Amino acid sequence: MEKVDIETCKQACFENCSCKAAIFRYGSDASSGDCYLPLELFTLMNVDPDVIYHNASAFIKVQGPSSYPYSKLSTAGVVIISASVSVLFLLGVIGFLIYIICKRRQATQMEEESIGEVPGMPNRFPYEELKIATENFNKKLGEGGFGAVFEGTLEDDSKIAVKCLEGLGQHSSCKSGQTQRILCLKSQRFLVYEFMSNGSLDRWIYHGVREHVLEWKCRKKIILDVAKGLAYLHEDCRQKIIHLDIKPQNILLDSDFNAKVSDFGLSKLIDRNQSQVMTTMRGTPGYLAPEWLSSVITEKVDVYGFGIILLEMLCGRKKFDKSQPEESQHLLDVLQKCWEEGMLLDMVDKYSEDMQTHSSEVVEMMKVASWCLQYDYTKRPSMSTVVKVLEGVMEVESRLDYDFTDPRMQNTAVEQDKDMTPLMASVLSVPR
Repeated sequence: MEKVDIETCKQACFENCSCKAAIFRYGSDASSGDCYLPLELFTLMNVDPDVIYHNASAFIKVQGPSSYPYSKLSTAGVVIISASVSVLFLLGVIGFLIYIICKRRQATQMEEESIGEVPGMPNRFPYEELKIATENFNKKLGEGGFGAVFEGTLEDDSKIAVKCLEGLGQHSSCKSGQTQRILCLKSQRFLVYEFMSNGSLDRWIYHGVREHVLEWKCRKKIILDVAKGLAYLHEDCRQKIIHLDIKPQNILLDSDFNAKVSDFGLSKLIDRNQSQVMTTMRGTPGYLAPEWLSSVITEKVDVYGFGIILLEMLCGRKKFDKSQPEESQHLLDVLQKCWEEGMLLDMVDKYSEDMQTHSSEVVEMMKVASWCLQYDYTKRPSMSTVVKVLEGVMEVESRLDYDFTDPRMQNTAVEQDKDMTPLMASVLSVPR
């Protein structure tokens, strides 16, 4: 470009994206000259000095320093915006979770409050009422694997037992008039039920620990109550309940000797369409059915335990008694021998004259026990069938196998020599 001033030359280079530099050579006057805009730049070190015009100026286009702060500002802005969006998103998620938790708590609270309004549901007790009833949980009855049990008295003078739960196994979801008072609080869980003044069955059937001898009529009533309780668990609940620890210590007696099955800490819930279930061995040695060795069990393990209890009630002794002569220590061996010799009456509790008077009924009851103790669990009756037999509606199966011997199970019975217990926490748990 000719006859332009130096500012025009520089501006022309700025406006041309391909321009690398602006070379301006002054003319005859100092206000104008020629402008050259090279597209490529090379070194000027080898230029012939003779061709260099001393009145020329060169301007090389470079990135201005003002663009750097702008770039840094843009990067910082992106970081700030991204962080802000992330924080807002996180706060939104936290707020949503808090909302969900609050709604669930509100729904749970409303559900709990509505329980007391539904007819037939368990009674509910405020914590403060239980605290007053138990005199600040002062009178401790005992303690077991699931918590301590305290005696209490309500305002209407009814006696209760309160168990403060520290851990739970499976418990039933039965809905029945037989279900006792149950209370669950958020911070602490309690079971509240009537106080069983006569304690557990073992106090009444073993020599040396019973307070007096039970009459035959009372024994029959207890046996029928236990049978009905187990039949209820097996057949009348929404899910089948296998107790898995049927023994005299878990049979509670009220002031009128009404019996209730208790302590469901080892119980198992199974669906109605399940005929059997696999589980690890649990229960009390001496009352374990032979099929426990295969870990595949049904409700017939409870039938077996019931058979042992029934036999112990009739004989007034434990299944394994080291105080007896060696050949008579195992009660099932004695039963087999007496059956073969036709001497079943010799097994009857000798402290009960009333049972001797009703010898024929006692012998029939021994047959019921033998039916429940069949080694093959498929040959044992259901508990509902046992109830019908006890009520006189059905007859006892006539073809029974009196060979109850299973050395593997007999060995476990030897270990059981500590089942004479007072009213302990293991006895006081969710009576049915």
